[in-house]
Parts: sequence; structure tokens; C-alpha cells
Amino acid sequence: MKRVKIIYNPDSGRRALRKTIPELEDILTNEFKFIVDKEATEGKNHGREIAYKTAMGNYDLIVAAGGDGTVNEVVNGIMESGQKIQLAIYPAGTVNDFGCHLNIPRNIRRFAEMIYEGRVIDVDIGLAGDRYFLNVAAGGLLTDVAHYVSSDAKTVLGKFAYYFEGIKVFPKQMFKSLKIQLKVGGLTEEKDILFFLLANSTHVGGFKRIASEAKINDGFMDLILVENSHIIDAANLFFLMLQGNHVSHNNITYLHVKEFRIMSKEKINIDIDGEMGGTLPMTFKVIQEAIPMIVPMDFKNI
Repeated sequence: MKRVKIIYNPDSGRRALRKTIPELEDILTNEFKFIVDKEATEGKNHGREIAYKTAMGNYDLIVAAGGDGTVNEVVNGIMESGQKIQLAIYPAGTVNDFGCHLNIPRNIRRFAEMIYEGRVIDVDIGLAGDRYFLNVAAGGLLTDVAHYVSSDAKTVLGKFAYYFEGIKVFPKQMFKSLKIQLKVGGLTEEKDILFFLLANSTHVGGFKRIASEAKINDGFMDLILVENSHIIDAANLFFLMLQGNHVSHNNITYLHVKEFRIMSKEKINIDIDGEMGGTLPMTFKVIQEAIPMIVPMDFKNI
């Protein structure tokens, strides 16, 4: 009999999880005969602690219910345990890019049925410095925009979505380029960039095609660097990015990477799955097929 631990953020989804989690527990227990425990997070890093203890215990599956921050904490707890426990994501935050990429059902019954059906794909996990991430790490203008966009806009548009919306309307004089050194393999190259992002799925910031070539279990992350130039048409470039037509743009470097390092003399904050995650210099790696994840039967990994 499958033993399941539900780790949920009671404040996610305008506190809707306080109602839906008991419903999920009831369906899994009474209809599908799983043994189910649930535990609410009570503050920063609590999800990480719960996930670590769960992975080290006698459980078969963790359900992470909440926003990107909750899921990130659970992923870190699992990875730190060294155990290959199965993971299912119930997206209840503002953006939930990875859940959208997988087409995870929001309907609680359909979600329970997805768990019961039990289709598993081993997904890649990124490592930024000493912190794991499921979907995206970014630095540069993307993280700086947060200081200029109102909290109301953040609530409406979501973490990365409001970054892109803000960038499209920013005057050019607010674009601050960053000088970095990018080390891939034995080669180090100097670049002048506006920002970079490293993605595991195609979905970033609520948009479907930002990392248009990404796959969740190919052993690579997709690294996108938006380079600065005097003739850059920022509005047009970001419009192309939202459509997924930017890969061959003159100001874009698009790479499939397993490991690289970014260095800079400037203080550049790194955003990891929507949370602040330290500053450069930082080494980024991919751990291939690190976590077995429950996905819908109709999910097409293409």
C-alpha cells in the first residue's frame, strides 16, 4: 500500500489549500486506499525540513502543494536526503511554471487520479551554488526590476511575469548592462549582458516559449544570455522571446549546458525558482534524472 506525505503551504492560492488538501486526503485514502499524512509549512525552510525527514522515512511519495517557493523547498529537502522518493506537484501559487509545463490538473479529483495512475518521469534538477532548483535561475535585469515594480503589479502578474511586463515599458536609460565572465568547460569568455536565465522547462514567468528548446530530462539546462549592444531594440527582443522566436537573435546567446560558472566584479543577485538565492560568482550544474515525478498520462515531453 502506497504511503503518501502531503506537504502544503496553507497560505498559497489565497488560502484555498486549507479546503482542498483535506479533500485530496479523503480521495487518496478512501477511494484509492493510500496511507496519507499531511503537514502544513509554518515558515521559511520548513518545507525543506519536512521533505528531508519524509524522504528519509518510510514513504513512497511526497505531494508538494503550494507556489514555486514551496516546491523549491521540497525539492531541496529531497535532494539533500539523497533518496529517490517520488514527487507530485499540486500548483497553487501565482505562476507555477513547472506545473504548467507538465499540464498538472488543478481539479483536485483529477490530480488525485493522476497520482493513482502513477506515470513517472525522472526529471533533471539544477544546482545553483549550494541550492537546488526545479525550473529556473536568473540574474541581472530580471532581478533588478523587482525594485521598481509595485507589490500590486507583482500580485497580479506573478514573479517572473511582472519582470517581463516591466522590462517592456522601461525607458532605455534604466537598462544597466553587466560585465560577466562565463566559463563553460575550459573556455572563459567576457560578455556584456542585460540578464541571463537558466531554465529546465520551456515555461518561464507564465510564458510558454521563453526556453523554447528545453526538456526536463535531457541532462541539460537551457542557458539564455541577453547581450547588450547600442542598437538593441529591447521591446522587439522581448516580444520575440515571449513568442519563442528569439533563439537566433543577434543579441541572444542560447546554449545547452551541463555545468558552467559565471563571475563578475559587480554584485549580481541570483533568483532561484522565484526566491533570492545569493550572488555571483556562482557555479551552476545539472543533476540528470534526479527526482522521479508523477506526471499526467497525456504529458508529451517534446
